[in-house]
Amino acid sequence: MRTIRWGMIGCGEVARMKSGPALWRADHSALAAVFDRNADRAEDFARLHSGVRAEHDADALIRAADVDAVYVATRTDSHADYALRCAAAGKAVLVEKPMAMDHAEAERMREACRSANVPMWVAFYRRALPRFVAIRDLVRSGAIGEVRMTISRHFHRIPGPSEINGPFWGWRLDPKRSGGGIFFEAVGHTMDILDFIVGPVASIRAFADNQAGAYPPEDVVSASWRYESGAYGSGAWCFATDVDDEENEIVGSTGRIRFSTFPPLSPPSGRPPAPIRILRGDAVEEMPIADPPYVHQPLVQSIVDELNGRGRCESTPESAMRTMRVIDEALAEFNARRAR
Repeated sequence: MRTIRWGMIGCGEVARMKSGPALWRADHSALAAVFDRNADRAEDFARLHSGVRAEHDADALIRAADVDAVYVATRTDSHADYALRCAAAGKAVLVEKPMAMDHAEAERMREACRSANVPMWVAFYRRALPRFVAIRDLVRSGAIGEVRMTISRHFHRIPGPSEINGPFWGWRLDPKRSGGGIFFEAVGHTMDILDFIVGPVASIRAFADNQAGAYPPEDVVSASWRYESGAYGSGAWCFATDVDDEENEIVGSTGRIRFSTFPPLSPPSGRPPAPIRILRGDAVEEMPIADPPYVHQPLVQSIVDELNGRGRCESTPESAMRTMRVIDEALAEFNARRAR
């Protein structure tokens, strides 16, 4: 098998701590070059990693002869631009999530790569994590019978004033740069993994608002939806509460599965994810499955394997666009009011 040589655009915290190391830790995968709009940050990243060079121009990285695939780890508002450049250069591309600012932009990206015959993936990395694959396998095996519905909730405290304007939340709470708020940024993971486990959503009805007024985008969403399979779903998400709490439940005809999309949100940080819980009547079975040290690595491995003709990555533009459509529709009325 050949070694897939990556170029990485964006050297922020996620790329440095979570996804970047996956590019050289996966089998038959290596990081060749990095670019960041902050040249010093790119130079610092390259200096810390032997054999990695810093490019001072994004197009130079994309067109480099020793780069086979490009990972775009930038803000959402630049994903389309870089994906289109990769398509024009004939380079495979992995784009961070959310895929784009909205479904229409995502479709332009998908079509550009399709027309250029360029492989594209989206970094909904949970699709490759062992604990979510285990949940999907439980559902497919009939462990809880026929899926009737799913129930999701996600509560979060308002970030403090310094956090709202800081490097992590600052751009994520600015819809002009991120596309939306915490729902747009975080709940996309939940909706994508439910798509992976239960199947696509056929239609959704939702209410969204900004109750606390701490920042411009949505801070509360309530929704109900129907899956193509005939199962139903509901969700309640509020990011202006007194507690950090999050859980999903898949309700079947003979049992239920409870799990969290995210590791524990409250301190101490670094705790393992909550065990998967399988409930049948009063009986409870727990399946503790830890995440790997670098959570993007299984997804990167699946991409490298696909490029080598030995498998398929589950996080495609089509699956990401389904999630994008659901999020767009859930926020459509709120965004229309905000635009007036």
